[in-house]
Amino acid sequence: MRAPSPNFTFLKPYDERLVLLGAAAERAFHDDPVVTLIRLRQFGEVLAQEAAAHFGLYQVRDETQAELLRRLSQQRGFPRDVGDLFHRLKVLGNKAVHENVGNAGDALHALKLARAAAVWFHQSFGDRGYRPGAFVPPRPPDDASAALKAAIAELQAQLAASQSEAEKAQKAAEDAAFEAMSAGDRARAADAERAALAELLDEVAERQAAMLDRLARLQAEALAAPPAELERVAEQAEEVGTQLALDEADTRQLIDAQLRDAGWEADSVELRYSRGVRPQKHKNLAIAEWPTDSGPADYVLFVGLEAVSVIEAKRAAKDVAASIEQAKRYSRAYTPKGDDKAAAGPWDGYRIPFLFATNGRPYLKQLATKSGIWFLDARRKQNHSHALDGWYTPEGLSALLRQDMDEAHRLLAQEPTDYLALRDYQVSAIKAAEACLEKGQREILIAMATGTGKTMTCIGLCYRLLKSKRFRRILFLVDRSALGVQTTNAFKSARLENLLTFGDIFGIKELTDIVPDSDTKLHIATVQGMVKRLLYSDDAVPPV
Repeated sequence: MRAPSPNFTFLKPYDERLVLLGAAAERAFHDDPVVTLIRLRQFGEVLAQEAAAHFGLYQVRDETQAELLRRLSQQRGFPRDVGDLFHRLKVLGNKAVHENVGNAGDALHALKLARAAAVWFHQSFGDRGYRPGAFVPPRPPDDASAALKAAIAELQAQLAASQSEAEKAQKAAEDAAFEAMSAGDRARAADAERAALAELLDEVAERQAAMLDRLARLQAEALAAPPAELERVAEQAEEVGTQLALDEADTRQLIDAQLRDAGWEADSVELRYSRGVRPQKHKNLAIAEWPTDSGPADYVLFVGLEAVSVIEAKRAAKDVAASIEQAKRYSRAYTPKGDDKAAAGPWDGYRIPFLFATNGRPYLKQLATKSGIWFLDARRKQNHSHALDGWYTPEGLSALLRQDMDEAHRLLAQEPTDYLALRDYQVSAIKAAEACLEKGQREILIAMATGTGKTMTCIGLCYRLLKSKRFRRILFLVDRSALGVQTTNAFKSARLENLLTFGDIFGIKELTDIVPDSDTKLHIATVQGMVKRLLYSDDAVPPV
């Protein structure tokens, strides 16, 4: 094998295409970062197939990367933060392939994510005690931005700190030799690099058939292994995955991507206060490093000119839940810098109402305080921070800002119940649930025996919560389709105020409806259908 990769050579005992594709991605970085992203997309596909074979989940039939990642996501040893690495490589690679989109910053980010995924793989299925050392950054393009040069310089400093004196001397000699090259010599070196890249890709094609046979063999061995051995492999892979650590730059890029998926304009390198970026009318901006009297906030989210949220971003290994305290300080210390303004308030000293803290990792209940997106609505003292599975959209935060919870509970307290035609114990159940909501409780269980009017109690509770605007929309889950049809009919036929039914007053989406409209107030679905939409959809689930 020619020119081993400085970051991926440890994968040689597995599928040789992994080292070749990694090396090809590194070599292409200087001249064409789009090619780097394409090669890393291929790298992610091969690595996912390798992981599937070790789990006994590899399928010989043609399968898209999205389908494979979906199946792997249900495997115990493939935690969500590992899956997010593969997903991000796929997304960046797809844009490179189909739209010819990608810059050197994206390519550097993808190289680091690919190496993190490779280390997870090797520690899971090979050497559990493997220590990868510092990432070896590629040589920056000639037209690299100042931000990219600074990022690569920081990575080079981290590498130097981990090297022996001999390794430092060798690297210094290589750098000096490159700097001493004439323009002609550099051009010839670039030509040689492109020729070497072409040879690497030829080697990838040559090894294709042999490596596919190897995957089939690995799959057969995994299926023949005792269940206890497969369980041990899954446990080790899961443990390694939960210890995945990304640096702050990669964490920020993951957060940027998550915010963009939710409808915000986000780029923590380019959209920074120090670069002159300011909120604008009719734009939803996540502006990084926004100055406050308590120091710069990692992000402030603006809907138009209104500051609606502050985000505290931590490295992946840091505790998230406790970071809400820092977001609180930024909210209290916010002062407008120009045309920007606070979104109403203040609320007990808070000038920005919605506070987030995250480290870019998806929420894992077993690592509750170190994962997920932690959120606090600071407008009410009764509210407590809690984990979310995704980001609010600009529209979602704007709608939440318009909700007045105290007014909603005042209206609930005054709202009569006689038009519901319920028994005393049903009214008592509704009142008890509403009292729990007023105190900020997020989980409430109402237990009622068969034949005691559960459906009518639910209809009455849903109607009151929507009428008072305590909630904007309610998801009503049932465990089978027949019960869903029965529930839908009950909501459509139950007479409430002025002889109008629930369906006459509020918009209802039924079992066959996939996505709610903006004015939908009640969506009825089966648990099975909701799981299918969340886990088996090729497209992202519409955010809140």
